[in-house]
Amino acid sequence: MNDQMMNAAFYRGDKSFAVEQKPVTPPAGDEVAIRIAYCGVCGTDMHVYHGNMDARVGHNRILGHEMSGVVEAVGANVTGVTVGQKAVVRPLDHCGECPACEAGHQHICHKLKFLGLDTDGAMQEIWNVPSHTVHILPDTIRMDHAALIEPLAVACHDVRLSGLAQGEDVLVIGGGPIGVLVAMVAREAGGNVVISEVNENRLAIAQKLGFETINPASQDLPAAINARTKTKGADVVFEVSGTQPGVDAMTACAASKARIVMVAIHAKKPEIDLFQFFWRELQLIGARVYTGEDYEKAISLINQGAIDADTVITDVSPLSAIQTAFEELDASPTALKSLIKVGDIS
Repeated sequence: MNDQMMNAAFYRGDKSFAVEQKPVTPPAGDEVAIRIAYCGVCGTDMHVYHGNMDARVGHNRILGHEMSGVVEAVGANVTGVTVGQKAVVRPLDHCGECPACEAGHQHICHKLKFLGLDTDGAMQEIWNVPSHTVHILPDTIRMDHAALIEPLAVACHDVRLSGLAQGEDVLVIGGGPIGVLVAMVAREAGGNVVISEVNENRLAIAQKLGFETINPASQDLPAAINARTKTKGADVVFEVSGTQPGVDAMTACAASKARIVMVAIHAKKPEIDLFQFFWRELQLIGARVYTGEDYEKAISLINQGAIDADTVITDVSPLSAIQTAFEELDASPTALKSLIKVGDIS
């Protein structure tokens, strides 16, 4: 790899990216170099684009963590990974020493580094990552579909923590990319799923995917849920909207003994109706990122075709057009999941 150059997209602040050449460096002893095929644009990437995370990422950061690719090279100390294998990265680098790590909860490490935010990420042609973050894919998987594995693993984690049982009534509040993936995983687990969303374009995508939908801007959401559940309410509620109305709805629509999973990251502390937790003995479950188990579940679902990836992926842009892609995603109410095509890998 010495003396080779590659393209990379650098975030420069003020809603701007610069696609520039940078040297290709060989992987360190415990690293794997992955040639990137596709990289999804995450909601967190959009927060960076809007300047909300400049203190964390600076103005010289390569973003991207929802990726797929092929192993290009392996470090001298790496075993179990072979050049040419299709792969994805679980972009969490833990310290191994804090109380969470010592308890086996590396995904919520007290000093967790998130690759693609705290380090350079996948919007470059070759990405060197710690070997422990690499998951090998089946040869049969499509590279564009595989770029959904990271956000799908979030959904797998959320549904797993909810304890969802066959036949339970499920409400997903928020029909964005994560909300739709949560809904699909919950349906695959046997839940009767309803999606609440105010954006008509996203409602149309959810309906295309076969979900019942409610627009709380034009319908009384608790009344609609009660009507569907014979006044019982939803057994499992996923709050994915990150809004105060979503938090209000999560308790208003919950059945007795319901489990509420807090998926969204809220920009400011929401007000929560704690009385409903007392009155109906509700449970509130925090859910952050994923574990290796959730990644393997997501890989399996994508490989089986259990997720309608073609409907979820609404647009693909080349790396050279990353600036336009972010601008259009920021302005467009029609996109669900946007991918950046980094390299020509099938």
